[in-house]
Amino acid sequence: MAHGHEDIRKHVRVYIGVFAALMALTVITVGVAQLHLPTGLAITVALLVAIIKGSLVALFFMHLSNERRAIYATLALTVAFFVLLMAIPKFTEKDQFGEKVQHKAPAAAEHAH
Repeated sequence: MAHGHEDIRKHVRVYIGVFAALMALTVITVGVAQLHLPTGLAITVALLVAIIKGSLVALFFMHLSNERRAIYATLALTVAFFVLLMAIPKFTEKDQFGEKVQHKAPAAAEHAH
């Protein structure tokens, strides 16, 4: 029975450590937001912190750290698709769909004043 209690204490310590890490990363997120970084850098930092936090939750609270190889393959595929979807705006940066178009006022409206 003593082995069972030690095992539970070990798991509780891990959960408390993960909780502390999540709180520290939340504080880092708020701190970085106060720095008023350029938009691209701010988004990059926020996504990195979110990825770390999500990984901690998935690995420890969802117990994926003990899962089989198929789970990791599925997770890797999900990450690959996520990276691809995040990169799509960069691939379309040279397209003209997002550009602002300068419209001229109608000629009749210009001469009415």
